[in-house]
Amino acid sequence: MEIGKKYGMYIALAVVFGMMLLYGWPEARAFISGIVNIIVGPFAALGLPFFALVLILATFTGLYSSLIQKYTIDYEKMRENQEKFKEFNVLFREAQRSGDEKAIKKMQARQQAMMSEQMEMSQQQFKPMAYILVLTVPIFFWLIEHIPQNIDLTMAHADLSNAIILPFAGLSSYFDVYLGFFPLWILWYMLCSLTVSQVIRKALNIGGM
Repeated sequence: MEIGKKYGMYIALAVVFGMMLLYGWPEARAFISGIVNIIVGPFAALGLPFFALVLILATFTGLYSSLIQKYTIDYEKMRENQEKFKEFNVLFREAQRSGDEKAIKKMQARQQAMMSEQMEMSQQQFKPMAYILVLTVPIFFWLIEHIPQNIDLTMAHADLSNAIILPFAGLSSYFDVYLGFFPLWILWYMLCSLTVSQVIRKALNIGGM
């Protein structure tokens, strides 16, 4: 447990690096996608539109991400530290305005200890990121392997299972790029996941990251 607290950031970075290597290895990506398909396959077999599958997976992502964060991050301690830091800043500014050198030096010594606590709390937030990535990246691999390709949008009006209708953009392919470089399927996944996560976090009374 202590190792996770101390080296959470490095573990998360190692997981990210490992997942990037797997992404560039098509055989490994297909193998992991096949494992995920054991769970997701039955939903896909129902003939649901791809955007609905993405919504289901994003909902699942939002659920386990929120639960992991709830049970790995001490939000109560985080809120207490934030309040302490706010109070400290008020007192520090008052000491600076008053020109009390003795008080300023005392506050500066205290500031170093508080910054150390803030850094520790920040590092602890990387620990759940590693767990979340281990579960999320395989889902992305499955999506990559199953994104509808070579869609004829002129025919898609009769069948929206492989396309999506967007406000202001109309009928779109999942490979259409928005905001400069984001494929539509990634934006749709992120939008669904963030929206569902906010609802779940509110229900579980989970604070912000």
